[in-house]
Amino acid sequence: MGALAQLPPQECAERIAGFQSAFTWLRAPHLVTVAAVQGHAIGAGFQLALACDLRVLADDARLSMAEVTLGLVPDLGGTKRLVELVGYSRALELCLTGRRVGAAEAAAMGLANAVVPAAELAGATDDLVSAVLAADRGAVTEIKGLLAAAAGRSYADQDRAEREAQTRRLADLAGRGE
Repeated sequence: MGALAQLPPQECAERIAGFQSAFTWLRAPHLVTVAAVQGHAIGAGFQLALACDLRVLADDARLSMAEVTLGLVPDLGGTKRLVELVGYSRALELCLTGRRVGAAEAAAMGLANAVVPAAELAGATDDLVSAVLAADRGAVTEIKGLLAAAAGRSYADQDRAEREAQTRRLADLAGRGE
């Protein structure tokens, strides 16, 4: 914090943009990313987990957007994803209080795909990754794209996007892909 605070505003913003790029690649359309969280994921650690598509938590996991406790704001892309997952009101409460959320509560509010005993975290994560890898890569990429953009589209636009995606998949499967 101290070093960033000493930089001129433009340089500070550029430095933060560099930090953000270390997280944003996790949202690439051709990747499905999975976070395995054990113990405390606070601030940047929580935002790293949020940057992933799927999250498996050990039952001892504690999540917190604690930047406010330092007089700061979350700046690694976590605010948008948090709102998408839990809604504005809950996201606001979590960001304004820095409250730590246990694994069970995180699952109940939509922050975790699964909560498992800590000793089973690696196995549960491997099982999820294996299931994703078993699916057709082209279909996975298309589905991720459809779901990622769905909230910003009207029903008619989403229907069009689904038609276009399915047409690409059928062409690919028939050997006529681009």
